[in-house]
This record gives sequence, C-alpha cells and structure tokens, in this order.
Amino acid sequence: MPPPRRTTLKDLARELGVSTATVSNAFNRPDQLSPRLRERILGEAKRLGYRGPDAKARSLRTGRSRIIAVILAESLTYSINDAVASELLSGIAEVLDAHGHTLLLLSGRQHISQAPGSSSIADGFIAYGLMPPSLMVSADLPAQRPLVAVDFSPAGYPTVHIDNEPSSYRVARHALSTPARRVAIVSLRLTEAPCNGRITAEHELLPAERSITRSRLAGFYQALEERGLAPEDVPMWNIEENTYEVCAPVLEEILDLPDAERPDLLLCMSDRIALTALTLAEQRGLRVPEDLRLTGFDGIAEGQYRAPRLTTVRQDSVEKGRMAARMILGLAPSESTLLHTELVIGETCP
Repeated sequence: MPPPRRTTLKDLARELGVSTATVSNAFNRPDQLSPRLRERILGEAKRLGYRGPDAKARSLRTGRSRIIAVILAESLTYSINDAVASELLSGIAEVLDAHGHTLLLLSGRQHISQAPGSSSIADGFIAYGLMPPSLMVSADLPAQRPLVAVDFSPAGYPTVHIDNEPSSYRVARHALSTPARRVAIVSLRLTEAPCNGRITAEHELLPAERSITRSRLAGFYQALEERGLAPEDVPMWNIEENTYEVCAPVLEEILDLPDAERPDLLLCMSDRIALTALTLAEQRGLRVPEDLRLTGFDGIAEGQYRAPRLTTVRQDSVEKGRMAARMILGLAPSESTLLHTELVIGETCP
C-alpha cells in the first residue's frame, strides 16, 4: 500500500480558497498578512499536516533559502549563556522573525566548511566577536553572499560597532575624577598569545581591527594621561574568557596583593569581570567603594540589580543585533554603523 500523499502548499491554498502566494506569506513574510488571516492559515496547515515550504526545494527553485547564518566567535554554549551575546541574538532574531527568515547559528571555532550543510544554503552572514584569522578575509564563506561584521572589522565588509573608545574614556574619566592611589586595568582578550594573568612587556597586543578591547584601552589611556598618569606605569591583567570561572583566578591574584600594592581602582573591560571582582572583594572583607572602586562595561542587567550597583557603560546589544539584521536583509544601508552608549553611574564608583 503506497504511503499517503503529502499535503502541498497548493492543496492548502485550495482548501482555504486563497492564493499560493498568500499561504507562502503566512510562513515566510508574516508582515504581509493580517494576524487573523495568518492564524487561520497556520491553524489549517496544522490540521492538514502541512509543515511549511521546503527550504531546500525553495532554495533550488529561487536561489534563496531565507536563512541567515550568524557566525559566533565563541562556542554556541558560551554565546547563549553570555548576557551580551544573547541580547545581540535576540535583536537579530526579532528582525528575522518579522520578515520570515530563519536564524542559523554557527560557531567560528568550527571550520565553516565542516558545518553540516550549513553555510552553503544561507543567504547571508552576520559574524560576531573576535574571529579567527581565516574569517578576517571570509576565506571559508561562499562567494557572493553578503556579510555584516559585528565588533570586528574585516576589510571590505560593513560593520556594526559601538563607540568603544569614547565610552571607555568617559567611564575612566569619571572614575579618575576621584584620586586613586593605585589604578589597574583588567582587559578582555587583548593579547595575541593566550594570557590569563598579568600582561608584561613580552606580550604582543592584538591589532585594533581584531579586538574591540584595543579601542577600550585607548579610551582608558586618554583619561589616564589627562590626569597626569603614564599609561605604561598602570599595571594590566588580561582575561581570556568572559566567565566567572576564568575571571576569578586572575582577580584573586590582584585582590590578594599586599595592601601596599593592591589597586584601589579597577577599570574593567566588561561587567562580568567587574562583578566577579566585586564578589571576590566582598568575600575578602574589602568595602566597595571605600576600599576598592570598580567600573565595568556592557550594562548587563545583573550589574544593575545587585547592590552595590555597578558603574558601567551601557550598550544596547539588542539594537546592535537589530541593525546587523536589517543590513543583511537590505532593510538598512549596507554601510558601517556606529551606535552610541550611555554612562551609568552606580555605587561601585560614585
């Protein structure tokens, strides 16, 4: 006995008395239909067992899959758990959902050519974070597919950035308006070779186009020089991954210095670093901000919900994701875009 015939888009359109284009829009371009009509179409599709247009067949027929791939510099697990990355993905998904596109997540830690059937079918790519050198020239991506880069700058491609250097300058200038005896900087992914600890003269720093933390460092340095402090005299530690587990050993090393050497102001390049320092300082009986002042960067919710509230720079990561998605879909000009940030003054550095 032959298997039952699969319900097609034409069958569904005939059953509903609408055009095939209307059915297609219900799945692929929901903004083209009223919510009531779309709900009716989707309800009938569910009843008949129709699961929507076949992406592979559509791709062969039209040359477009309506799939946008987001290439993440980190692992998928890290990116989903990281507050900044997850907000960026939320903004991307919001725009793709509204225009009938599917989001495909890929990790830059896996060679793109090894991703199962993935990169070849995507209509375009959004690349986010500190990418491996091969992606700096997009060598592994299919030709003639658009790419938008977020937080790094491959030559020849549009980018979405925030004003990293000016915003770092603002938060450091605020912190240094109150004199500090000993200032230290805690950076994130700043060295060419992996370094989870003190940065020395032997460490080579990543070039500015590969690491937004170089821009943040430039902002810190500008504020230090204005206060008459030589940047080369300010000690700097590096964090390899923006998680508590990786941050903690480095920050313990700093906080466990003798009283005469321990910094009383930490300029941190992420909220996660600053929040880890805050937790470890409290465990050691250090008072914040009396014994130790802290600044962060990102403006994640956790830093504003706990006490003392974090002094930081708030970036709109959701809007950054929306902008990248609009650009890749052709809804916004395909040109490099700079988004602005907000200085948030909390209790860790009043």
